[in-house]
Amino acid sequence: MSSPKKILLICGHPDKDSFTGTVLDHYQVGAEDLGHSVVRVNLGDLQFDPILRKGYKEIQQLEPDLVELQNRFREADHIVIAYPNWWCTMPALLKGLFDRFWLPGFAFNFNKQTKKIEKHLRGKTARVIVLSGTHSPFSTWWQFGDFTNEIQYGILEFAGIRTAVSTYGPCEKVDDAVRVKWLKEVENLGKKAF
Repeated sequence: MSSPKKILLICGHPDKDSFTGTVLDHYQVGAEDLGHSVVRVNLGDLQFDPILRKGYKEIQQLEPDLVELQNRFREADHIVIAYPNWWCTMPALLKGLFDRFWLPGFAFNFNKQTKKIEKHLRGKTARVIVLSGTHSPFSTWWQFGDFTNEIQYGILEFAGIRTAVSTYGPCEKVDDAVRVKWLKEVENLGKKAF
């Protein structure tokens, strides 16, 4: 095994007592079994206004939980974000989180001289786990297109984080044997810290 990593887990379901939370439990067990250091953040436990009230026209003061989350991102080697696919995207509260704390100066900057984006979180990796309730990830992709572009390319890789995506579903239509198989896969991802 390579050297232990600092891993940040984010449960992107507003209810941590959901299958999304269970998936992260298994990732955490796998990671800690191999000696990785894990910090977990549950979206529903954070106190913040998810609405960017004036867009980027005015600075909206970050709440302490958002400042702490930025620090946790800076400290982490690897970030894992798990969330349910609701209407072909992430839950509104998770999107509001990124709207609020994924800011210039923290995640990126626009260099006016070079006209290029400076990516402040280079060198980090991420795993995004998206859970679909009633449709398979393939059928969702086939009907509506790639529903992971936003988080993978528009958010994480935009700031320099090399990102891989895993999708599982339909979670509401499979039996327990399939769920156990998925949880073992996720636990193995935790062991690899990827």
